[in-house]
Amino acid sequence: NTQMAAQMTNAHRRFLQVLMSNGITEGSEARKLHQHCCETDKVYYAHDKLDDFISTINSHLQPLFMQIRKGISEDNGRAHYAVVNLAETEVTKMASDYTETELELFRKTMDLIILSENGFASSTDILNLADQLKTKKMKKKEAEQVLKVFVEDKWLSEKNGEYTLHTRCIIEMEQYILSNYQDVARKCNLCHSLAIQSQVCESCGIGMHLPCVRKYFKGQTEPRCPKCNEFWSCDTP
Repeated sequence: NTQMAAQMTNAHRRFLQVLMSNGITEGSEARKLHQHCCETDKVYYAHDKLDDFISTINSHLQPLFMQIRKGISEDNGRAHYAVVNLAETEVTKMASDYTETELELFRKTMDLIILSENGFASSTDILNLADQLKTKKMKKKEAEQVLKVFVEDKWLSEKNGEYTLHTRCIIEMEQYILSNYQDVARKCNLCHSLAIQSQVCESCGIGMHLPCVRKYFKGQTEPRCPKCNEFWSCDTP
């Protein structure tokens, strides 16, 4: 602790500003941004030092209860970065952007997704909740619009009428989800981050993200669970 944290340069500040305005940034974009910020600010740039660059920013964000966190997309396994406010829960964070009714719809959607078998909730199931909200009943048309906004704001993502949590949401709300859904929320056995869309071992119950499953069983003729060594009965992607 006697060692001073590395100096925060304009390059660090510029990087942080872009990350905050993006909400979430893909790894390849973050690497380009890192290079651009260093070159613009004429400071030393090393292509393999993005994590160190981010650590410096994080040491300055610590007193503000903020942090740049890295997470992986459950879809393709690619790295993403998001700025997380550690002092607020998901609800207080979103409360400034959405009405009470919209937040209730979001929480109920989150319930459906997390409690589902595969990490998805159908639009039909979500829209059926719209007229059961405690705060104020919502018409289906209205609920459809709200879901659209959640997708645009990168809290949810949608594929063929099925909704799941966006990577941004998973990175920012990991702690909230782990503490509020203790019985069902699990971390991936391989990358140790929260797994919403996952495959689960029928024998010992561990879960793994689909991209992690793909990576782990690549080239194995008989897939076996990394924990209990029993045969992995799910169809590997």
